[in-house]
Amino acid sequence: MWSIFYGDFVWVDSGGGVPIGAQVKVTPTGQLQLIDDEGKEHKINKKTEGTIRPMHPTSVEGVDDMIRLGDLNEAGLLRNLLVRHKEGIIYTYTGSILVAVNPYQLLPLYTTEHVHMYTDRRLGELPPHVFAIADGCFFNMRRNKKNQCCVISGESGAGKTENTKLMLQFLAAVSGQHSWIEQQILEANPILEAFGNAKTIRNDNSSRFGKYIDINFTKGGAIEGARVEQYLLEKSRVCRQAPQERNYHIFYYMLMGMSAEQKKILSLGSAAEYYYLTMGNCTSCEGRDDVKEYAHFRSALKILMFTENDSWEISKLLAAILHLGNVWFLFLQLHISGLRREAELTVCVPSSQVAPKELEKCLTQRSFMTARESVTKALTSDQAVDGRDAFVKAIYGKLFLWVVDKINAAIYKKSEDSEEVQQSIGLLDIFGFENFSKNSFEQLCINFANEQLQQFFVKHVFKLEQDEYARENIVWKHIDYQDNQRTLDVLASKPMNMLALIDEESNFPKGTDTTMLQKMNTVHGKGGIYIPPKNNYETEFGIQHFAGVVNYDSKGFLEKNRDTLSADLIQLVESSSNKLLKLAFQKELFKIILEIKIPLHIKRVPTLTGQFRQSLDSLMKTLTACQPYFIRCIKPNDFKKPMLFDRELCIRQLRYSGMMETIRIRKAGYPVRYTFEEFLQRYRVLLKTYICDPKIDWKTGKTKIFLKDCHDTMLEVERMKELNAKALLIQKVMRGYKYRKQFLRKRAGALVIQKYWRGHKGRKLYRLVKHGFARLQAQVRSRQLHFQYKKKREAAIVLQAQIRGHLARKQWKRKRDAVILLQAYTRGLLARKMRRAQKNSGQKRELENKANAESITDQEMVDSVFGFLPAIVVGGQEGQAPVGFENLEKQRMITEEIDIDDISMDEELPQDDFDDLDEYSFSKFASMYFQGAASPTHIRQRLQQPLLYHEDAADVLASLTVWWIILRFMGDLPEPKRQVQAQRNARQERFMPQELISRKDRQVPRSDDDSMNGEGPSLDRPLTSLEKLHIIVGYAIVRRDLRDEIYCQICKQLQDNSNRNSYFRGWILLSLCLGIFPPSERFIKYLQSFIRFAPGGYASYCAERLKRTGLNGVRGEPPAWLELQATKTKKPMIVSVTLMDGRTINLPVDSGSTSREICQILSNKIKLNDTFGFSLYVALYEKVWALGSGREHVMDAISQCEQEVKRKGGQEQHAPWRLFFRKEVFTPWHDSKEDKISTELIYKQIIHGLKFGEYQCQKEDDYVQLAAKHLYIQHGSGSSPEHVKEVVQECINTSLLESKSEAKWVQMVSTAHAEVSHSTDQKADTVKAEMVDYAREKWPMFFSRFFEVVKLSGKRLSNKFIVAINWTGITFLDEREKRLVELSFPEVTGVNTIREGKASGQAVSLLTLKGDFTLAGNTAEDMAELVTMFLSGLTERSRYAVTLKESDRQDDPTFLSFKKGELIIIIKDDEFSQKHGWIKGESVRTKKVGAIPADDIVILATLTDQKKKRAHWNGAGVLFARSYRQPTKDVNRQVMSRNAAPERLWVNSREPIRQPLLQKLVRLFLLDSCVPILKYMGDYPAKQMQSPLELTDQIFGPATKHEALRDEIYCQIMKQMTSNNNRLSMEQGWQLLWLCCGLFPPSQSLLRHTQRFLESRRREALSADCLQRLQSSLRMEPRKLPPHQVEVDAIQQNSTQILHKIHFPNDTEEIFEVMTSTRIKDLTLNIARKLGLTTADGFSIFVKTHDKVLSLNETDYFFDSLRQITDWSKKANRIKDGGPVNVPYLVFFMRKLWFNVIPGRDTEADLIFHYPQELPKYLRGYHVCTKEELINIAAQLFRIKVGNDKSQIVTIPKILKELVPADQLKAMSENEVKNFSLMLELQKSAMSVDEAKVAFLKAVYRWPTFGCAFFEVKQTSELNFPDIVRIAISKQGVTIIHPKTKDVLATHPFNRIASWCSGSTYFHMTIGSLVKGNKFLCETSLGYKMDDLITSYVNLFLRERKCRSFRSP
Repeated sequence: MWSIFYGDFVWVDSGGGVPIGAQVKVTPTGQLQLIDDEGKEHKINKKTEGTIRPMHPTSVEGVDDMIRLGDLNEAGLLRNLLVRHKEGIIYTYTGSILVAVNPYQLLPLYTTEHVHMYTDRRLGELPPHVFAIADGCFFNMRRNKKNQCCVISGESGAGKTENTKLMLQFLAAVSGQHSWIEQQILEANPILEAFGNAKTIRNDNSSRFGKYIDINFTKGGAIEGARVEQYLLEKSRVCRQAPQERNYHIFYYMLMGMSAEQKKILSLGSAAEYYYLTMGNCTSCEGRDDVKEYAHFRSALKILMFTENDSWEISKLLAAILHLGNVWFLFLQLHISGLRREAELTVCVPSSQVAPKELEKCLTQRSFMTARESVTKALTSDQAVDGRDAFVKAIYGKLFLWVVDKINAAIYKKSEDSEEVQQSIGLLDIFGFENFSKNSFEQLCINFANEQLQQFFVKHVFKLEQDEYARENIVWKHIDYQDNQRTLDVLASKPMNMLALIDEESNFPKGTDTTMLQKMNTVHGKGGIYIPPKNNYETEFGIQHFAGVVNYDSKGFLEKNRDTLSADLIQLVESSSNKLLKLAFQKELFKIILEIKIPLHIKRVPTLTGQFRQSLDSLMKTLTACQPYFIRCIKPNDFKKPMLFDRELCIRQLRYSGMMETIRIRKAGYPVRYTFEEFLQRYRVLLKTYICDPKIDWKTGKTKIFLKDCHDTMLEVERMKELNAKALLIQKVMRGYKYRKQFLRKRAGALVIQKYWRGHKGRKLYRLVKHGFARLQAQVRSRQLHFQYKKKREAAIVLQAQIRGHLARKQWKRKRDAVILLQAYTRGLLARKMRRAQKNSGQKRELENKANAESITDQEMVDSVFGFLPAIVVGGQEGQAPVGFENLEKQRMITEEIDIDDISMDEELPQDDFDDLDEYSFSKFASMYFQGAASPTHIRQRLQQPLLYHEDAADVLASLTVWWIILRFMGDLPEPKRQVQAQRNARQERFMPQELISRKDRQVPRSDDDSMNGEGPSLDRPLTSLEKLHIIVGYAIVRRDLRDEIYCQICKQLQDNSNRNSYFRGWILLSLCLGIFPPSERFIKYLQSFIRFAPGGYASYCAERLKRTGLNGVRGEPPAWLELQATKTKKPMIVSVTLMDGRTINLPVDSGSTSREICQILSNKIKLNDTFGFSLYVALYEKVWALGSGREHVMDAISQCEQEVKRKGGQEQHAPWRLFFRKEVFTPWHDSKEDKISTELIYKQIIHGLKFGEYQCQKEDDYVQLAAKHLYIQHGSGSSPEHVKEVVQECINTSLLESKSEAKWVQMVSTAHAEVSHSTDQKADTVKAEMVDYAREKWPMFFSRFFEVVKLSGKRLSNKFIVAINWTGITFLDEREKRLVELSFPEVTGVNTIREGKASGQAVSLLTLKGDFTLAGNTAEDMAELVTMFLSGLTERSRYAVTLKESDRQDDPTFLSFKKGELIIIIKDDEFSQKHGWIKGESVRTKKVGAIPADDIVILATLTDQKKKRAHWNGAGVLFARSYRQPTKDVNRQVMSRNAAPERLWVNSREPIRQPLLQKLVRLFLLDSCVPILKYMGDYPAKQMQSPLELTDQIFGPATKHEALRDEIYCQIMKQMTSNNNRLSMEQGWQLLWLCCGLFPPSQSLLRHTQRFLESRRREALSADCLQRLQSSLRMEPRKLPPHQVEVDAIQQNSTQILHKIHFPNDTEEIFEVMTSTRIKDLTLNIARKLGLTTADGFSIFVKTHDKVLSLNETDYFFDSLRQITDWSKKANRIKDGGPVNVPYLVFFMRKLWFNVIPGRDTEADLIFHYPQELPKYLRGYHVCTKEELINIAAQLFRIKVGNDKSQIVTIPKILKELVPADQLKAMSENEVKNFSLMLELQKSAMSVDEAKVAFLKAVYRWPTFGCAFFEVKQTSELNFPDIVRIAISKQGVTIIHPKTKDVLATHPFNRIASWCSGSTYFHMTIGSLVKGNKFLCETSLGYKMDDLITSYVNLFLRERKCRSFRSP
């Protein structure tokens, strides 16, 4: 026996079976008594002492977790809840199960502070709370990647619905997104409660349906959607309610909250007027404001996207239900009923929109279908009432389902990634266990659902837990618990269970409630669970539920279970015009339609029990798949009163909930379990030793570790501590490293400063000491010197006196002797001078005469050198015209001239840089390269060796010879005395070296009787200047290595040459040489430098000639007479060129002019567009040859003509050569209709050729037809005989006219002309084109370009032959013009140019199908160029190709399958990029179309239709493919690849891989990135319309979402870049790798290989940048989105620097560099630093699209944010416009948060941001200001606008809207405006514009609305506020302002705002607590801005609070 003391707590028997707690007290008499928990007194006596037991200390004050109770019994549990309930603590743990007692009052437990307090905290760390359970669900979902669910159970009125809403509120808050979807999920509750909740006896807001809300989350933990499942709505409540109960809330909301006008339209009154609302005699509910709730309901409808029409349609159906409830029926006669009042029926018709008669008929009659006909039966009044109620219940039930579906459509968002499994948390809020005095079918279903949930709870808590302990061999004592499986077996599990019997009886037409009861009695009467009725007359039966026995009344069971509606009422619905009514009954209407069409195949309608069981089974499967949490709600009393605890009621709830067993098993069990791997992975940070302490209460199973909740919490807390410690350690080390590095840098800097400072200080001290010593020395020395000076002065004075006397005497004597001597010499000098003057006057006259005779000018020197030249003539007009061109001379038209200033050469002359020529002096060159002791200055002796070194002995000998000739030319050596025997008097003889004479590359052939017989003997005779010039130039032409030698010799003789005659002759020689041959690259700079110092006008003249010669190359002939004339005058030469239409054009040329330049000048002059094939022809006598239009020098041809004339004995200056401009060759694709001028010239050429026999026809008729067409062109369809005769003379050759008379030809031409005129009505230009096409087809050889070649290798042919190239192909001709080989262009597979060496010149290798030919010649390069041009042009225009190998790509429809040698038709529609190596083609054989690799085909160089030759290609195609050889691109690479080992997997391939490269991805992901990579790199045919951004999205998009794919992307890109010979493909590959390295890094296993790949390719331009980006990405978080368009554009332009334009509010902009890894915060700091702002706080980056201005999150990457915004805008516009669109945007930098903003503190910020952002707010009238402030500010704004311009004062009335707020301006009258202008004038100040802006800000700063962001919105929440309000958001919070009066209606600080969010057109916020807070909903399109601003301000204040708490001790 234990002693009882005062104050002890004990247990006392309460008489109810459960002891009650009591405390020992002392009575006033000193006796001990007990006061129990209910306040009752108990006496202590011997009788009661035995029942008193001591109370465990844990039961005295109560515990948070009932597992820790010492009194582990029912009394302990009950008292623990009671004690905590009295203290206002309603939540208690039982392990992880939460017990919640309904307080029936609002407690301060649900504020935002509580949300933050319980966020991210482990269960048990804080006092029990529903938020802790919600956080536990959220935490475990993210940690375990498993779906969670929370089963909230309890009796009706226990608080299940409120706890569900609190869970939702917490999850929405902890999601932290403030998204609209979160608010939509929250706002679904008011709608569901309005339709599904009602006031009952036990609960004012009882849920009369069950709901399961499944909330979906993203990987980041943000809510992305939800889905609501409803279960078993109590539809019978619509028609009948128990006493003191109400119908569903929505009816009372509508009647109380709807406006009078709307109620009038629907004919509605008060709730007391409707039968359905007054059956319970309760139309109001205490504590519920139906008006306010209706406003919230309407707001929720808007948030859930219900339209106004939807809301109105719902109201109409609800009104129809109320009106139908007032319809009553009269008993008319036997079994017949009728309407009591038709007025009630008439009222409900407008709402239901059905015909009144049809409605009356359906309510009073019933139709049946018999075998033959339809029978109508009248209903009794009771049956009519039942039918009406059934119709009403069906309408309400269908309406409820439609509302739920509508809500789900708004809040349920399917995941965009079908493979991604969504994480979710499910909340089950279902009806509690019910036991009323009268229980019906609904209570049976409800209690059955609770039995299922109880079984789920039991199974989870007891069965599964104990089974797992046994499975894991955990030592465990079995705990008995109450299992309700037997009850479930009877209800639903056994074969003949009760619900099955009810369904079976419902399916029988004659089944009744009685027969159903009899069957249940028979089957289940003896089981103990089913309690049958006491007798056969009773209709009640009982069931032993887990919560006790419940008796059910079977009356009406079958009718409710059938839940059917008569076909008459369904057809009535179909006839209704109410869309919502028909939509709600859509399924029933569809079934009726099917019954009519196929009546035999309609399944039986499922019963209500079947439907409920099906949905309940689905629910249980969902719950089983989740990790469950349980909340047991306890109702403390039945009176819904606070602070009242009914012990009997609570202990009953605790018993049937199994709480006692739960506590026992939870206390003894281990609810937390991990696999060994999971435990090690999660808690390895806590493993400080290898030995675990066995004393701790934990168990180790076979595969898992079992822990208790407290241990899990402790581990989690310790884990977080250790992680924080490790993080702090890392931070400590990193910060230590950072600051140590800074310290070392600063210390090194300090040491340097100290060193220099100490040195400076020491030097300063040294200078000071040195200066002191110097002063001391000066003082001592001055004293010594002063003493010495005094002594010496005294001695000097004595000495001076003696010396001065001696000197004076001596000087006087010397002067006297000197005067005498001077006189004598002067007299003699004057005599000699007079005699010398007489003698010198005669010599002076002789010298002047001699000098005048010898001095000549430079012009006279030129004249003396070229004295043999005639006067200036125009070249090409001397002598008789060549044979065959006399007619052109006769009909020569007016000569046209081309000014030299009008000439525009095709090739621009290179611009020399003369700035650095000073260092290229000739003396410097001589010192470096001259041999021996040769000097760079003028000498007169012959050289013993050349100036420069020469390997060839002949070059050495030639150099010495040239030096001798140069000395003689310049006059530095005299001419030989021996005279030539035969001196020609008439002209100067030309002379050139034998090497030049014997050259074989001349156009004009030489005869064998050439007079030049060597050069040795002839040089010993006197030579003329011209002969010397030809010798010098001739050697330079034939000997390339002698050119620098010649220039050096000339320059040497000009350097320091004092002989004026020699000097000028040398410059003449140098200028002539500069026009003939260029120097080498080694000497050209030195020569240019030397030329600068030329005398007179020679500097520019010589420089120009040097440029031209360097541009066009060395000449082939000595200078012509025209060149000598040009050198003489220093002016351009003029030559005459004749066109084939008779025109002659004079144009200037120089020594370097080529035929290409002349042709281009002529083409430009005559405006010829089709210039190809027109060439310059030279004619001399009967010879005509083409110079072509290439690099041939015109003056070389003229020089050859002069030499030919000389050979024939004529004079060169009178050579009768002519230049003609003719068509030489046609292109294969020539179109005569393109250029009329070209066609005209060719046409004239044809007529000329016909006349002179150049073009010959085989038939006379061809001549006649051509002449007839010529006649038609000249004279049209009508012509006279004279015209015909004239045409015959013009077209017909003389020989033909002689063979047949002229008259005959005239007759034939006339006849043909008549036929031509009659058959055609064409224009003359068309006929000309026909003639040109005829000539092109008829005479291809006459329109050919000929090349003389020597065969080096190839087919057996003669070594020398001619190659003719024309539009048909290539022909080899011998000397007799016999065709040796003919090649068409398709037969030529390649052309290669080979440089053979000095002797052979250039060679061309022709690769053909008939063999290879190597041809050499001087014009081989031109020949190769022409063939290559023809081949490339034909290939570009060709539509035909032949395949080189077989390809079978049947698996990919993009590609074309073909066989080897197959003919392909190329389709040029730009679908595939040919530059990437893909061609679209059609197989002639299969007619299929697809992409073909360009390497697999050879394009035929032809324009002819090859489809006609299909039969030929069937056999020849394979032979062609075999013979064709592709040109080798890289021989070395091919050899290396041939010898290397095969690496097919890791090398570039154009074949898409079929599975991922990485083994780990083979079964996880589909391969979608390979083809886009190939397409981007050009290795796969890609359509041109696909942009690079689309490809990069396909490549990098999946990898940014799935980390596992990132290595695969790296591998695929590097694979395509390995052994890739395609340059373009490699460039694109480097671009992809550059982008990839900036987006995300590879894994650690791949990182080393990636770095090695980049390091081994350092020569690539992007390699180093890729390495840098890779290192940067390792330090940063990976990007979340693919590259932005700006990034892709930048790298496609090969720019690694990405620049972006940033705009500012003051209409300025700047360019900033933005890197791939730049975050918004980094960019903000960079901008602030560049602008010179004092701080970047409060500023933000904004992106402006066409309809939105969005602020960017400072933690995001810049390009990710841009990408997200542009993608969202694209998606929205694509939906709107129906196609892809480009979204233009602007990036702004502005102030976002206005805190700590004081005008004047930061002037830059004031001018750039604050002023331009605040001014519009002021002018829109958002602020409240006085008149004085108005005038002051207006004056400042006026100063800002006009500055100091006083003349603008008169414009004040016009610009007043820019000075005064809009609302103030509207209120001003005209007089006020005038007065205002005067006041402004008086307010003038002398401040500057910038000062005025700051003054404006200072004035506005004084107002409370400074820095506010204003929004005009429409609100629907507050009835006291106007509809339109103005919301101001600032650092003070959210202020609601009246827009007209500007009064503040309400102010809400941020700490009072519980939640906020925004939608597309709405903004919503909750003020106060999460449970009963005030909701504010407004309509605005700027809700996203309000949401962002509030979030930013709240985050700012939270950061400040966190910093303050961190700083506080």
